[in-house]
Amino acid sequence: MLKSLSSNNRTAFDIVNVVAGLGLLVSPWLFGFAAETYAAWNAWIVGAAIAVIAVAALYAFYEMEEWANLVLGIWALAAPWILDFSTVAAATWVHVVAGIVVAVLAAASIWFSHNHPLSTA
Repeated sequence: MLKSLSSNNRTAFDIVNVVAGLGLLVSPWLFGFAAETYAAWNAWIVGAAIAVIAVAALYAFYEMEEWANLVLGIWALAAPWILDFSTVAAATWVHVVAGIVVAVLAAASIWFSHNHPLSTA
């Protein structure tokens, strides 16, 4: 039962990460910052990487995939300031939101793979 519960959580987390990655991937066109070189290229590359890694995690769970998405999520969160496009509001918000979602879900997936609640049975 516990294994099934954590497996279902990981699957849901990975599906949300696929959506977040695809959302980040298409965001330069949706939110009009495709002309902002650093912001757009970062969104395309990081969004595609997140989506591909999350799809791979759906087929076979390896903790390394979750660690990779955790790093990518943190990068997406910090990228507007590191790459100096924080003045582009749409790009900043998309990166921050996607970064938080991906990082939190990847961290939760890692946590669930190591920590199971005590069984009362």
